[in-house]
Amino acid sequence: MRILLVDDEIELTRSLSQALEREGYQVDVAFTGGDGLNLAARHQYDLLVLDWMLPESSGLEVCRERRSQGDRTPVLFLTAKDTLDDRVLGLDAGADDYLVKPFELRELLARVRALLRRSPHFDATLESPPDSPPTPPTQRLRVGDLDLDLDNQLAYRQGRTIELSVKELRLLAYFMSHPGQLLSHQQIHEYLWDGDSPPSSNVLAASIRLLRRKLSISGETPLIHTVYGKGYRFGDGGF
Repeated sequence: MRILLVDDEIELTRSLSQALEREGYQVDVAFTGGDGLNLAARHQYDLLVLDWMLPESSGLEVCRERRSQGDRTPVLFLTAKDTLDDRVLGLDAGADDYLVKPFELRELLARVRALLRRSPHFDATLESPPDSPPTPPTQRLRVGDLDLDLDNQLAYRQGRTIELSVKELRLLAYFMSHPGQLLSHQQIHEYLWDGDSPPSSNVLAASIRLLRRKLSISGETPLIHTVYGKGYRFGDGGF
């Protein structure tokens, strides 16, 4: 599996690339956003690991550019930014996960393993954990006026098309497979992160906030409902 690592901290980048190579991954390294964009355009990667603050083009800009080109490769941000608004901004650009500096190597490796299992180049993208009900065999799900096309990573509601990131697709498929059920924070964490270390902060809250924004525009019934202190329910609210 091939990883692109883009970070302008040379010593950190070298040590991380060596650690990833010891795990058996092929690693390409860039120290500027411009070089990272060039490599990402020329090669097929299974994971992009991007620092947020980069010379020439920020990690955010790199992520946005790749998504605009239809690249669905999972993106892991390495960043010192840890506010909810920052996380929403990154997720809105197409990122799949965050790791806040400073971090432990074993946590980075756990995030890498989890994201690689969701690479669009592998069938495991929508694989459920062993203790979760299996995803229905159909490649389309429907709840109320919302349709989800799993194969094409798109949702449809009231005549409009909703584009989804890999993580948004997994999250929405999980919700739509359990309509009306209370899904706890722990259940959702275990499903999205496949038993690996979950994010250290509010990535789940930011992901749901962004998904809500995409699913329900002005005048449409909200579909994701917060059960405070417990988790979330999905549906038109008629529980």
